[in-house]
Amino acid sequence: MASCQLSLTGHNRARPVPLGEMIQTSEPLMKDQAPAPANALKFTDPALTAKGEPRATVSLTNPQTLWFNTGTLCNIECANCYIESSPRNDRLVYITTEDVSDYLDQLETRKWGVHEIGFTGGEPFMNPQMIDMADRCLQRGYAVLILTNAMRPMMRRSVRDRLENLHARFGTRLTLRISVDHHSAELHDTERGKGTFERTLEGMRWLRDIGMQMAVAGRTVWGETDAEARAGYAALFAREGFEIDAANPVQTMLFPEMDTTVEVPEITTACWGILGKSPSEVMCASSRMVVKRKGAARPSVLACTLLPYDPEFELGKTLEEAEQPVALNHPHCAKFCVLGGASCSA
Repeated sequence: MASCQLSLTGHNRARPVPLGEMIQTSEPLMKDQAPAPANALKFTDPALTAKGEPRATVSLTNPQTLWFNTGTLCNIECANCYIESSPRNDRLVYITTEDVSDYLDQLETRKWGVHEIGFTGGEPFMNPQMIDMADRCLQRGYAVLILTNAMRPMMRRSVRDRLENLHARFGTRLTLRISVDHHSAELHDTERGKGTFERTLEGMRWLRDIGMQMAVAGRTVWGETDAEARAGYAALFAREGFEIDAANPVQTMLFPEMDTTVEVPEITTACWGILGKSPSEVMCASSRMVVKRKGAARPSVLACTLLPYDPEFELGKTLEEAEQPVALNHPHCAKFCVLGGASCSA
């Protein structure tokens, strides 16, 4: 029986299945028997699951977004940052405008058909070349998406002046997606630190006033239903006059938590039919991410934005090398992408 099979009895296959419904039952523990670590023996073989079934893979069938990690340095340190960004973490160093230009050239050579360039971090506006990199991409005809906390690095006068200039020249081809972990200050600040909610809103108010196109990224860890969360964001946006549609999952993305200590099923080749899902819907079918590791002579291309440190998901130095299929051999592949239905791209 395929690993997904038990999870779907009585459920509509067309919708994302909650994680709790996907976990298979196991034998009860004997007295004094310690529980096995989450996902023990799973996600070890790129070709086979722990049960010996063929692991699902995803091919790069429709590349739409090329991501650049601008570096892992950040002005704050969140309680649960998947990439461990902080004012001290420089495992991924600042990427440069020339690095970006090289990969834009490769996009044209390889004829990928990408329409969007995404920048993530760390905090992208910590990188002193962030505006230059965005400008280069916009001049070459791409839409640009920058993920930011909209706090002090973005609000420096030298950055604001140039960001406003980019907006004046390129309009809605430039979007800033702001991290707002919850629509209340209390819960947002538990993740990002006291006072961060208000400082982020200050940045968003400035973006609102210059007419910058904004989106929001939130989290689903708070025990709310999707409808409750979106209603809360809608009230916030209305109160602040932000032109962001809380009901639109592109404008208000609510991401599942990425916690490798939670038990998740492995995704087999049979799961596509069981889940009513296509490999083309998974993020690594449409995107790749470029990073520059500390001490490395050249950047590397990764399978996706979520696994910056795992060597198994480093595909090479060039886009040509990165055209190889990706084995879904990590808990994030299952929880975030296949079962959660999430994607970092617009």
